[in-house]
Amino acid sequence: MTHLQALNNYFESKRDEHLDELKQFLRIPSISALTVHKEDMKTAAEWLASSLKDIGLENISIDETKGLPVVYADWMHAEGKPTILVYGHYDVQPVDPLNLWDSEPFDPQVRDNKLFARGASDDKGQVYMHIKAVEALLQTEGTLPVNVKFCIEGEEEIGSPNLPEYLMANTDKLKADIIVISDTGMQGPGEPAVCYGLRGLAGVQIDIKGAKSDLHSGLYGGGVQNAIHALVEVLDSFHDSEGTIQVEGFYDNVIPLKDEERTAYASLNFDEESLKKELGIDALFGEKGYTYTERTWARPTLEINGIFGGFSGEGIKTVLPAEAGAKITCRIVPNQDPDEIIAKLKAHIEKNKPIGVSVEITEFDKGQPFITPFDHPAIQAAGRSYEKVYNVPTAFIRGGGSIPIVAAFDEILDIPVVLMGFGLASENIHAPNEHFHLENFDQGLRVIGDYYYEIAKFTVQELKK
Repeated sequence: MTHLQALNNYFESKRDEHLDELKQFLRIPSISALTVHKEDMKTAAEWLASSLKDIGLENISIDETKGLPVVYADWMHAEGKPTILVYGHYDVQPVDPLNLWDSEPFDPQVRDNKLFARGASDDKGQVYMHIKAVEALLQTEGTLPVNVKFCIEGEEEIGSPNLPEYLMANTDKLKADIIVISDTGMQGPGEPAVCYGLRGLAGVQIDIKGAKSDLHSGLYGGGVQNAIHALVEVLDSFHDSEGTIQVEGFYDNVIPLKDEERTAYASLNFDEESLKKELGIDALFGEKGYTYTERTWARPTLEINGIFGGFSGEGIKTVLPAEAGAKITCRIVPNQDPDEIIAKLKAHIEKNKPIGVSVEITEFDKGQPFITPFDHPAIQAAGRSYEKVYNVPTAFIRGGGSIPIVAAFDEILDIPVVLMGFGLASENIHAPNEHFHLENFDQGLRVIGDYYYEIAKFTVQELKK
């Protein structure tokens, strides 16, 4: 019997039991953003530690940080074999607006072979799959083909403010040959994907101030600068008519896409017409010379997320606004630095600021981009494991979003990061009625189990960056 056959038999026999256990985990309202749930966060960490102990892992600890704890465990008996560090998070997003949920967010329900609950897809369900994959290997083989460490935090949904410090203080404890993270998604139903890169983030708020107060537009209009007019002028200077960013030096450090990557993206045959129909628009838009997938995965962006100022209530109020503002975020790509991008934004805004106003810029979210070369053996091994289980070719993609802590892992531990996600974009993560497709739960367990065998084929030296 092959290891995949053994895994299949084990997971089939244990499916109901495993789903019941996952539901226990999902019932814990571990919302990191709300202090009222601090005890629930502790409960979730203790549940994880107990589960890791039950499957046979060792050196289990609930490590305190300046915020919420990190759960650690390991199994280090595969002498001479690589070590996989599994990262995930046990915290979840708030559930508001509650009235839009079809069932209680912390009362897991299965409907149409989908498991509905907050955290089902992001990220409790995917973390739990790694625990059960290790359990299955230990139960069917009595051993693991590789060494395994778990690092599960409780602050990912609030930006992982304390994890970098934890990583730096525990580099020996967390030493591994690759990091595996299941907190991303597949390309689509039945379409597995390995994500080998993520964009970073640089965000600012622009506040423009003119006169000391709003003015009557009849008395002062045409003679005093209107703060909203000034804001619009600044915002319009960011792009040309084809979507190319006009901030000086913005593209200077961008690494061009490799021909192999562009070919791989093109082979996915992304259906732009279906996307337009889904979004209710008649055309896509973006930087000239790039496809939709290239723009959203591998090119940097500058987006206006919100504008405020003046009067927006019912009716009309004839004022000349004294203040106006906007929130801006840039998705940045490997080799771009968020601090450098923000400095270039500030210089551009100052250069394009109209007369008669002052400008204040406040920095917000920042995160480094990340990439592991898609031809790295650990990335390609993940593709093979997906293909064995799903029986279709694996897509190698970049993610358009940002998971800032991934870049921290890459920088601090200096080992390859493999993003093996099993969620779908349609699963309402961070929104009401979050759910997880159970066919991906079932198949994902087998993919993870097989991946450990794939990694065991390599020497530690072969996996180095």
